[in-house]
Amino acid sequence: MQQSKDDRSLGELFADLARDTSTLVRQEVTLAKVEISDKISKAGKDVGSMAVGGAVAYAGFLALVAAAILLLAKAVDWWLAALIVGVVVIGAGYLLIQRGRTALKQEDLAPRQTMQTIKEDAEWAKRQTS
Repeated sequence: MQQSKDDRSLGELFADLARDTSTLVRQEVTLAKVEISDKISKAGKDVGSMAVGGAVAYAGFLALVAAAILLLAKAVDWWLAALIVGVVVIGAGYLLIQRGRTALKQEDLAPRQTMQTIKEDAEWAKRQTS
C-alpha cells in the first residue's frame, strides 16, 4: 500500500479544517431544522386528530346529555337534573383533557438524530486535530 505525501502547509491544513467544520455545522443545523419540523408536524397531526374526534363526539354527547337530563327530570326537578348531569359532564371532560395533555407531554420533540451526529462530529474533529 502506497501512502501519498500531503504537500499542503500547516496553514492550508487549518484552512481546510475550518472550511470542513463550517460546512459540517451548516449541515447539522439543516438536519436539526428538518428533524424538529418533522416532529412538530407529527404532533400537529395528533392535535388535529384529537380536535376532529372531539368535535364529532361532542355532537353525539350533547344529544346524550339532553336525554340524561330529560330522564333524570322525571325523578327530580328540571334544574336539579341539569345540575347533576352538568357536574358529571364537567368531570368526564376534565379527565379527557388530562389524558390528552399527558399524551402530548410524552411526545419527544428533541432532535435526537442531530444530537447524536453532533457528538460524532465532535469526535471526528478531535481526531483530525490530534
